Amino acid sequence: MKNVGEPSQEELATGTRTDHSTRNRVARSVLDHGPSTVADLASRLGLTQAAVRRHLDTLVAENVVEPREQRIYGARTRGRPAKVFALTSCGRDAFDQSYDSLAVDALRWIEQNAGGETAVAAFARARIEAQAAPYRDAVESAPPEERAEALAKALSADGYAATARSAPTPQQGEQLCQHHCPVAHVAERYPQLCEAETEIFSRLLGTHVQRLATIAHGDGVCTTFIPRSTTTPSASASTAGRNPE
Repeated sequence: MKNVGEPSQEELATGTRTDHSTRNRVARSVLDHGPSTVADLASRLGLTQAAVRRHLDTLVAENVVEPREQRIYGARTRGRPAKVFALTSCGRDAFDQSYDSLAVDALRWIEQNAGGETAVAAFARARIEAQAAPYRDAVESAPPEERAEALAKALSADGYAATARSAPTPQQGEQLCQHHCPVAHVAERYPQLCEAETEIFSRLLGTHVQRLATIAHGDGVCTTFIPRSTTTPSASASTAGRNPE
């Protein structure tokens, strides 16, 4: 598949690069904000819904985005959930060319020659610990009620396009949403990466957190539930980074 940033031959021939640029903005908005409805995209980009649908049709044909039923957390409202559009694996690859194969090969070697799954888990914890210094600084400098938002901003600076928002039942807590994961393909094979990340979120925020969804397991966004609590148990390694049953 061609990169999202590369115009088609037809666009080069006809000079309709504006259409391509707008499609790139649509795809980028889905990357930054997660699975989005036509109305969401139209509002964010200042386009008509008809224009958004036209660009989405092309992006679907190019296997950059795919339509999905909107996932609802908490109590469902009446009516059928709105259709949302999420990036496909190919769409994510177009934005983030990484060394996934090399990383998987390295972790496979560690697993097979240096201690099995325990060694992979130790590597994952060491990796996130080294990465987490700016996250810790951001969280510790924020008041307790703003720590989830501070963590989201620090994650965004690292390429995770993260946001913090109230959970469906606000009095119960917040949701930390990572709309992009640079290591999603590796984490699909080695969920220890997600588990270590969840554990460090728990320590940084001073409360047990629960992973509700992950990009690595096919969801449109990594979602972590943060309860309003002052306790600090570590996250469960048996569930962190995996969708709940």
